[in-house]
Amino acid sequence: MQLLGVATLALTLVALARQPRALEAYTADPTFAEHVAPILYRNCTSCHHTGGLGPFSLVEYDSAKANLKDIREMVSTNQMPPWHAEGAHDVFRNDRRLSDKDKATILQWIDAGAPQGDLKKLPARPEYTTGWEIGTPDAIVSMPQDFVVPATGTIEYQYFSVPSGLSEDKWVTSIEILPGAREVVHHVLVYANVPPDPAIDPAVATAARRAAAARQPLVPNRANGLPDDTPRQDARNRPPRNMGTLIGTTAPGTNVLVFPAGTALRLRAGTILTFQMHYTAHGHETHDRTKVGFKFATDMPDQEIFAAAFVNGMFKIPAGAKEYAVPSDVGVNQPVQVWALFPHTHVRGVKWQYKLEKPDGSSQVILDVPHYDFNWQTYYMYVKPLDLPAGSKITAMAWYDNSASNKSNPDATKDVTWGDQTWEEMQYTGMLYTIPARRLRPAPLEKNE
Repeated sequence: MQLLGVATLALTLVALARQPRALEAYTADPTFAEHVAPILYRNCTSCHHTGGLGPFSLVEYDSAKANLKDIREMVSTNQMPPWHAEGAHDVFRNDRRLSDKDKATILQWIDAGAPQGDLKKLPARPEYTTGWEIGTPDAIVSMPQDFVVPATGTIEYQYFSVPSGLSEDKWVTSIEILPGAREVVHHVLVYANVPPDPAIDPAVATAARRAAAARQPLVPNRANGLPDDTPRQDARNRPPRNMGTLIGTTAPGTNVLVFPAGTALRLRAGTILTFQMHYTAHGHETHDRTKVGFKFATDMPDQEIFAAAFVNGMFKIPAGAKEYAVPSDVGVNQPVQVWALFPHTHVRGVKWQYKLEKPDGSSQVILDVPHYDFNWQTYYMYVKPLDLPAGSKITAMAWYDNSASNKSNPDATKDVTWGDQTWEEMQYTGMLYTIPARRLRPAPLEKNE
């Protein structure tokens, strides 16, 4: 957690001292037990617990009081909890932002000397394990063997294909990826593919694949694809020819994926899972064996949810460019409901904006991320899905800072193109969607029907 400079911190304290009393949440001083702990437990402790991603625990009073300076800085500057989209609070179901009242309560508690209060009034203490956040998975699939991460050097992406072991189709309600050595795992992508049945005539299988592609509702802009000369892994580490569909991701700031109520992802019998592993050396040799865990629905869901992505790999960001825009888009040829968007660039990415453009010519911003942070990536999950009529499209614009003023820039003297490694760049959007015309159960009737 970074600290403000002395001068900046002093100005912040003065500004806070001058805030009107109307911002304060209580006329009496709030206490940890009765007023602050409920806020922390609801918004902060999923990371800030012993063994969590946060640098200190906020579950216990003593630990919270020992870190008041950091808490004040992060809360007053809106750096924590990490959330980088702008807009109303009721749009995304995973919105981590504190309300104005919650922020005022925490700051007023700090100003009052951080009183403990009556510990009998503490809310139920959140319990966190060092294992699975989704609880014990119904199925776990692991990399087949440990991968040895060297102490130094650049590590090409690694690919491990593993049978899922499923003898029948399953409906997945949540997915979690559990790295074996989290400190060296930058990100993991898990793909699912059903290999062809050898008993089926290849010509029949090809015709079936073409028919399925024709039913695909998403229409990416082909000009935004990957260039033919995109660097590939060497022959020893080439990805499988058909990895299938991306179904799970873990990256800085995001991991557990819980699908909206009434939806589930179909994991078919005989599925082969492929782990794409991005490792970073940390100064000492490390062994990793990453796993993916699944929770299954007990009944067929109302709707099948699909995972997809659209990209623009045909860009070159000039050396020294301060604010370079790269567009991409995806259209639909039938009505679709979009449940989530996942913007992804590397360290030169600074902001994103998405718009929904409908056939009638209307347009609206559906996701605005003015302060994209590579270290806190987010799958933005909508409370209500976005309705995309046939003929509409989602346009995405990502902006990059390839100048020397970007402190995260590995080298401002070089042009940057698409590439796997962090010092290269991507313009990638993941998405989750359902197709209303393919409901598995009839839609419920309106109350007035």
